[in-house]
Amino acid sequence: MQADARHAAWAEAWRALGVQAPDDALFDALLARYGEAHRAYHTLQHLDECLEGLALERRHAKRPAEIALALWFHDAIYDVHRHDNEERSADWARQALRDAGSDDDVAQRVHALVMATRHQAQPEEADAQLLVDIDLSILGAPAPRFAEYEQQIRIEYAHAPPEVFEPRRRQILGGFLARDPLYLTPSIRGRLEAQARLNLQRAIG
Repeated sequence: MQADARHAAWAEAWRALGVQAPDDALFDALLARYGEAHRAYHTLQHLDECLEGLALERRHAKRPAEIALALWFHDAIYDVHRHDNEERSADWARQALRDAGSDDDVAQRVHALVMATRHQAQPEEADAQLLVDIDLSILGAPAPRFAEYEQQIRIEYAHAPPEVFEPRRRQILGGFLARDPLYLTPSIRGRLEAQARLNLQRAIG
């Protein structure tokens, strides 16, 4: 996604929410986060892929602007040595929405959407299902992109020795493979489920 298109998507999300977009300091702060040197997968590439995924599925969203802003913030805080990244990202999103004058129920829903990307369980609410499916669309990417993704994750965890990283990674991927279905949004399931299962089986095997 080109820089101007990314900025336009950001402004459109706030406009659709019915509040004025914050000044560019927040936008620039988010871009700086996604550009941190320790990131290899959780970068602007992933954010752009998510925003493009939402554009494809927008018609299935009840509140697309809330999903869009949740996607912008869902990996805003990313530290592989911590276990509260989603919570901290969700808190940042909620505060940003409140500061912009959004209704508190909207801010709370966006907070909940970001928290759903912990992937501890499949969500029950439709917009959360769509958001999680978009976030996990990489699992159903064409084989070369999936292989690149796996390499990018390994780079982010370069500090972990193979005997620690590899069993844990197989456990995580196996958890996704065990979901039946993996994708809860019918249109995404139709496009990506088969490829995701093939990718995951290869990665685990």
